[in-house]
Amino acid sequence: MRDDNCIFCKIANGEIPSATIYEDDDFRAILDLGPASRGHALLLPKEHYADLYALPDEVAAKVLPVAKKIVSRMKDVLGCDGYNLVQNNGEPAGQTVFHFHMHMIPRYENDGVGLGWKMGTLTDEDRDEILKKLSGEQ
Repeated sequence: MRDDNCIFCKIANGEIPSATIYEDDDFRAILDLGPASRGHALLLPKEHYADLYALPDEVAAKVLPVAKKIVSRMKDVLGCDGYNLVQNNGEPAGQTVFHFHMHMIPRYENDGVGLGWKMGTLTDEDRDEILKKLSGEQ
């Protein structure tokens, strides 16, 4: 299924030109127009899924192997020192385009790219509450 109003659907299916670095039957990877670092790319499924929650398991199972193939090649081409794979779900998590996509961000020594967060502490209370809820206890 495609969404006629989704810019990523149009890009993934070649209706809008992009700097494509990879394409197969299910995905297109493009260089990001607003890169966090040199070589920042997006992995887009050709079908429309709003976010990870909507992504079918069979498509989800393909995402990481495709991303690995791309970043392995890009690491050689760019000579970067590492990679961040970032996937946001929901506006509070930083998602701005509601078509599942994965950011593949090359990292360079001392590049200043800010992807961090303030480290917190797992309290005993939070740990116990979360584990209890996950186990189905109330």
